[in-house]
Amino acid sequence: MTKQPGRVPAAESDEPAVDPATPGGRPVPAPAPGAGVLALLALGWLAAMLWSTREAIASSAAGVTAISLSAFALPGVISAALVAGAAVALACGNLLSRRYGDWATLRFVGAIGAGMLVGLAAALAVNLTYFDTSTTNVIAGTTAAAAIIGGAVAGARTAPAVGAVTAAALGTLVFVVAFSRARDPLFDLFGAGDSQESLVNAAKWVSRTESLVAGLLAGLLAFGYLTWARRRAVRRDPHTPALRWPAYLLAGAGPGLLLLLAEVIIRIGGRSLLDLAGALSEADAVAQTSLGTSRVDNGIWVLFVGALTALIAFGRTLGPAHSDDDEPVPADDSPALNADQPDPTDADAADADRAEADRAR
Repeated sequence: MTKQPGRVPAAESDEPAVDPATPGGRPVPAPAPGAGVLALLALGWLAAMLWSTREAIASSAAGVTAISLSAFALPGVISAALVAGAAVALACGNLLSRRYGDWATLRFVGAIGAGMLVGLAAALAVNLTYFDTSTTNVIAGTTAAAAIIGGAVAGARTAPAVGAVTAAALGTLVFVVAFSRARDPLFDLFGAGDSQESLVNAAKWVSRTESLVAGLLAGLLAFGYLTWARRRAVRRDPHTPALRWPAYLLAGAGPGLLLLLAEVIIRIGGRSLLDLAGALSEADAVAQTSLGTSRVDNGIWVLFVGALTALIAFGRTLGPAHSDDDEPVPADDSPALNADQPDPTDADAADADRAEADRAR
């Protein structure tokens, strides 16, 4: 082999080539689509919850009423802070992954930092806009803790699954608030009358209906988000592996898990506020206990119904399984011989036998 003049042979190297599409040679993980829009929506929902809580406390005439209203509004604020911290951390994780590649430690630290920023902003908003009462610091501190925990949750490696959980949880929270307008007609539908027993039974059925519909909505939203993320990932890279059924199961159960996690944060961080509200009267104590039990039941219902809905929706997209015993289909360019037609090899053999017999005669 001759060398052409003017050409220098390329130097061989044992080092692997670095893909320019991957920063620093690290592969870029699949991002969570729409994370920026999701973060803006979650922050808007958190701001709405903080504003409504402030208006409710400001409208109270006495401090005792302010304590009771703060205890009632605390679960909505904590759930919104948890989702907002996760959504903002998810958006920051997409930016870090696009810049530095698949670096799990950096992404997790960035997610916690984003959650801290959301928590600090929410705590400052509470301290600056709320009236200086004994409940202000409790609401501010618990909200900040919820946002940080939400950011830590968003630091998981599978960003599309976390995005599905966050989107489904946000949709569930919005539905729960909108469902409050349908409570009175449902009370009448389930036979609420003048007796205490009928009111209690109707309240149970209304709560179960709310939890069931919220779970269905959470499962469908999680499945829809993962389907959208899968299509975007395939357009980006056709060789991207598809998510397996555990990802859909976790995404459907995620909103219920976040609701239960919010209840844990409320009972730990907001314990002093709940105790103050329960100590006002015997009726307030019963109401706080009943509301806490209802929130736990609602989270469990959303968890199981959402997981089952997402899993069934994913199962309907699967095709029939192919076994190893299936006979291969012949190719179009090699059609099978008809049984009625003679084999060409047999005809050639007969002609050779006749020619040999003629030469012998």
